[in-house]
Amino acid sequence: MLDAFIFAANAVLPIVMLIAFGYVLKRIGLLTKDFLNIGNKLTFRVLLPVMLFYNVYNVNSLSDINFGFVLYGILAVIVIFFIGIAVMCMFTKDNAKRGSLIQSVFRSNYAIIGLPLAESLFGAEGAAAAGVMSAFCVPTFNVLGVVALSIFNGNNEKGKINVKKILKGIVTNPLIIGTVAGVAVLGIRELFVLGNISFRIKDIEFLYDALGDVKSICTPFALIVLGGKFEFAAVSRLWKEIAFGTFVRTVAVPVLGLGGALVLRATIMPELGGAHFATYMGVFATPVAVASAIMAKEMGADDDLAGQLVVWTSLVSAVTIFIYTTVLKTIGIF
Repeated sequence: MLDAFIFAANAVLPIVMLIAFGYVLKRIGLLTKDFLNIGNKLTFRVLLPVMLFYNVYNVNSLSDINFGFVLYGILAVIVIFFIGIAVMCMFTKDNAKRGSLIQSVFRSNYAIIGLPLAESLFGAEGAAAAGVMSAFCVPTFNVLGVVALSIFNGNNEKGKINVKKILKGIVTNPLIIGTVAGVAVLGIRELFVLGNISFRIKDIEFLYDALGDVKSICTPFALIVLGGKFEFAAVSRLWKEIAFGTFVRTVAVPVLGLGGALVLRATIMPELGGAHFATYMGVFATPVAVASAIMAKEMGADDDLAGQLVVWTSLVSAVTIFIYTTVLKTIGIF
């Protein structure tokens, strides 16, 4: 059990430390408000799209997909999304806060924590399953994020649904563009495999290495910028929203998502094994995605609240991931 706790702490505490580093740099004057705003735009419009493209392209193969496993993960995220809308609309009347809270319900830190978490829990098999899921859940997270923030933001106090605006937001969203580009190139790679064509993007070493370098910059830079924008003063103003959003993300959603998967395994999908549950841990049990705070800022939601939720769910999930890991190990899943 101690090993499980240490693992969970090692998975999330580096994130907290980088956020704290950014906060300290701002306090000593090395990070200015203008730099942080530009850094936010750079992350949203360049770094995150490149990282998503790189991660999706590096999925091993689409030929071995267990579609039942993937379908449950995506449908569960969509169901949780709609539940989140209903719950958060009852919880607060502030549309800007609703947008940030709804994102905290369904949008996990899959790319940064979920993928390595699955590998740590179930080795290469877990990494492979998580890689396949990423090609489907990452686009889902981003599309739902655009939908949520297009409806629930500070510029749309009445929460009116503008389908044209939502569709435009989806098509022009840099995160979705990066993911779709990755899926498209991945599809071309699969066609090359079928046609016995040996050429791959990796063969253009300077391009592939450059993309990898940009991808490696993304996470630490985004976390440092987030830390620079973090304000302890906001905790007293937003404590109810922070507490509720953190509880929903780290307790309610994992119980629903993992519990549903256990029911499926016991009934109609006995083939769901440790690698699949390691992936579901990444989808349902990891803290709020860093991208949620960046998108909140760019789309007019409450970015102070979104940033607070990233920090506090990261801290709490160090304990809750340990608990879920222990439970699944005890009942023989891992």
